[in-house]
Amino acid sequence: MYKKGTVSRARLLISCPEKPGIISTVTNFLLEHNANIVHFDQHTTDPQAGIFFMRIEFDLEDFDSSFEKLEQDLPALGRDYALDWQLNSNEKRKRMAIFVSKMNHCILELIWRWKSKEIPVEIPMVISNHVDLKEEVESYGIPFYHIPMSKETKEHAEQKALELLKGEIDFIVLARYMQILSPNFISKYPNQIINIHHSFLPAFVGANPYVRAFNRGVKLIGATAHYVTNDLDEGPIIEQDVQRINHRYTEEDLKIAGRHVEKKVLAEAVSWHVHDKVLVHGNKTIVFA
Repeated sequence: MYKKGTVSRARLLISCPEKPGIISTVTNFLLEHNANIVHFDQHTTDPQAGIFFMRIEFDLEDFDSSFEKLEQDLPALGRDYALDWQLNSNEKRKRMAIFVSKMNHCILELIWRWKSKEIPVEIPMVISNHVDLKEEVESYGIPFYHIPMSKETKEHAEQKALELLKGEIDFIVLARYMQILSPNFISKYPNQIINIHHSFLPAFVGANPYVRAFNRGVKLIGATAHYVTNDLDEGPIIEQDVQRINHRYTEEDLKIAGRHVEKKVLAEAVSWHVHDKVLVHGNKTIVFA
């Protein structure tokens, strides 16, 4: 329940065919609902015949009643102007499930940012195909579920995970979860599953990428965070970064550098998703960061 009589922040994301007057239409709509706009971002793929994207942050007084009225009236505006829209607020935190295997660098970065309130989410659960991180995760008061997975048990394991997730979470983060999700699983959370991997792709596909990168003498270590689709590691990219390395780096140094980049990139992508700064268009993203 929203707090009656208070002022709080909300966010509206919109995508629609480019057309004259859309900005004034939306801003006037918000004005009619007593919204005070505090941030406004926009982008178009083509000013003449493209797709228009907009992100607006605004404050509402008497938040519970104002937000409810806004939610009631937005569908009609969406139909009239062919808008795809998302409406969220600071009063309701997104619920994030984390999937992890054995490596702890990404999940600990997310938990640290959650604990420090840098990423304002709830974490109802962590799911893992191994028990290695159970004690560490539970020390933060986060429920940990061990769901073993093999080629033979994959379908059953995913179904068990979906039962745990149903109605409890808004999005999923794969924090170095070393399993490939099935199309059936992915279809339940379109553009709501965030993955992290090294940015050597398409080079060094498969096992031991850092060893092979060392043998090749690479000079950059990178990471990519993206939404998960049925095309492995080819979903819409949210964030990327690189770190320069040199000939003095050992194989272990490369792995350490890679872990540093991975945890930073994943945390940034998750933060942008949580703050509703990402819009997906085809296999690309518009990030109002």
